[in-house]
Amino acid sequence: MLTGKKAVIFDMDGSLVDSMWIWPEVDRIYMNKYGLVQPDDFHKAIEGKSYTETAQYFVDTFHNLHRTVEQVKEEWKDMTMELYSTKVLPKPGAVDFLRAMQQRGVLLGIATSNDRDLAEAALKAQGILEYFDSVRTSCEVAAGKPAPDVYLKVADDLQVRPSACLVFEDVPNGILAGKNAGMEVCAVDDAFSRPDEEEKKRLADYFIHDFYEIRDNTYERCGQDGK
Repeated sequence: MLTGKKAVIFDMDGSLVDSMWIWPEVDRIYMNKYGLVQPDDFHKAIEGKSYTETAQYFVDTFHNLHRTVEQVKEEWKDMTMELYSTKVLPKPGAVDFLRAMQQRGVLLGIATSNDRDLAEAALKAQGILEYFDSVRTSCEVAAGKPAPDVYLKVADDLQVRPSACLVFEDVPNGILAGKNAGMEVCAVDDAFSRPDEEEKKRLADYFIHDFYEIRDNTYERCGQDGK
């Protein structure tokens, strides 16, 4: 998996840290507050979107919301900042893996769909922000995942060609973003996306339940979808 790789780039939520559990409750509370009804395709519709794109989706979809994109973003941040600062923990084995990569001279990056303040709060709280040579959000590029933009931006920061990067992602659109950037992708198990496990394995090059599997060489090599 790591042969020939000069950089490792992580999606954050659900891939590097266990945080996806936060958002269903935030969505429930927020929708109840404004009397919104969740569409049947809600989760797929927002999968991979940037924090800003997701707020725009809310404004465009829920016509009775009467909030601006910036107001939606700030409300979400107010609802989640303490959780990201105190309750979000790294995935099992993730910190050991970061330390090992740094010792090997592998460059490390974050390519998250989340808000920068929330991302940095979580990374700082766990003492791992210092490991990363680049932290970028999809709000800083033209399009969120599955577009490759944020991964290409991080690779450009690191001055590493895409083919020498390994990506860790937890949802299908994120996996597609890494593949669309010309990078190998390892899918990460997460409770939130477990219903999509077979699709994740089909799209990704590798699959892990935790980062100890990389150390122990017990990760799964996945089949490709013919692309």
